[in-house]
Amino acid sequence: MTSIADRIAGPPLAAEAGAIARDAALARSLPAISLPVGGERELRLDLFRGLALWLIFIDHLPPNLLTWFTIRNYGFSDATEIFIFISGYTAAFVYGRAMLESGFVIATARILRRVWQIYVAHVFLFTIFLAEISYVATSFENPLYSEEMGIMDFLKQPDVTIVQALLLRFRPVNMDVLPLYIVLMLSLPLILFLMKWKADVALGLSVALYALTWHYDWYLSAYPNGYWAFNPLAWQLLFVFGAWCALGGARRMTRILSSPVTLWISVAYLFAAFLVTLTWYIPQLSHLMPRRLEQWMYPIDKTDLDVLRFAHFLALAAITVRFLPRDWPGLKSPWLKPLILCGQHSLEIFCLGVFLAFAGHFLLAELSGGAGLHFVISISGILIMSAAAWLFSWYKHSADKSGTRSKATSGNADMAGGGA
Repeated sequence: MTSIADRIAGPPLAAEAGAIARDAALARSLPAISLPVGGERELRLDLFRGLALWLIFIDHLPPNLLTWFTIRNYGFSDATEIFIFISGYTAAFVYGRAMLESGFVIATARILRRVWQIYVAHVFLFTIFLAEISYVATSFENPLYSEEMGIMDFLKQPDVTIVQALLLRFRPVNMDVLPLYIVLMLSLPLILFLMKWKADVALGLSVALYALTWHYDWYLSAYPNGYWAFNPLAWQLLFVFGAWCALGGARRMTRILSSPVTLWISVAYLFAAFLVTLTWYIPQLSHLMPRRLEQWMYPIDKTDLDVLRFAHFLALAAITVRFLPRDWPGLKSPWLKPLILCGQHSLEIFCLGVFLAFAGHFLLAELSGGAGLHFVISISGILIMSAAAWLFSWYKHSADKSGTRSKATSGNADMAGGGA
């Protein structure tokens, strides 16, 4: 039987009929959670998670030519929404199935092991990132790097700051996504438990928490002052919505998503959001915005996941699902392979992207190459991320083959021993 991740969606393989039948029986036994069954990996999730990682890397660089190809310049949401939604979707699918098959305790243990892996990756990235910034700031005698990347407090009080970093309360610039992901994954056992009971109620409770967060201005404090750049109490809505979609919600919304009314509402909203963003870059158009509309919509808060950002993501997702089916032949194209591989190794590629973003920031600050240098650095970073993803995939494939051969050899030896 193939792994859980290899059976997200698609036509079943003949050799897996028995396994899929058992999966279907498990899903029917708990109607609140409805897991999809199939034989192929859902490559659309990998594709768009890889795209989100590329866009996050480009957005972390100083503005350049490729910046105009990122979605944040044409609407209210950006790549962060894509990353968090897909993370919730895939986490709920994998660990929701584990909860059905092995129970709450075993599934929680697996989730906590994954949380530990993400936490270790965050601490490792934090250490390397500090070393990178400190080395550059010292070598080039430019303390502005330390100030710009938010590590001045570390240089003043390294002992206190390290403890706060381990508690996820101190983070340099561009290192806010992983702490958010860690907190959301810690809440996943409760989310899955509620969805096992009543999936719609779980989503409703998430919406209620989101509304209360906005009404009472709830937030998590950061060190030395301020608050988290991504408030988990608000961003949990996107994560839970992704989980809800993975556990049957998306299938129940099929009729809504295929409706022409939904399509035209989504197109109209995206077009309206585009017109609003034009006023950000073309000041001459700002007078066309009605004053009452400006007072109502601004500021469009990213920290607390403004409802306009959430709606913008929903509109993008509705159009994408409608026009990009899971069996689209382009998903097998070698041109999209780098994106898909990056999406399949998202944790490693995200950490590498943060490291490369500061390296690119440093090169652009020290060298005068204009738009050409911006373009070269951006493309070079994407190529390095793609090459690393290919290397991770190759290593995993080789390790899997080696493990299979070892099991076969061990089995033959056991058979030989038994015959003797």
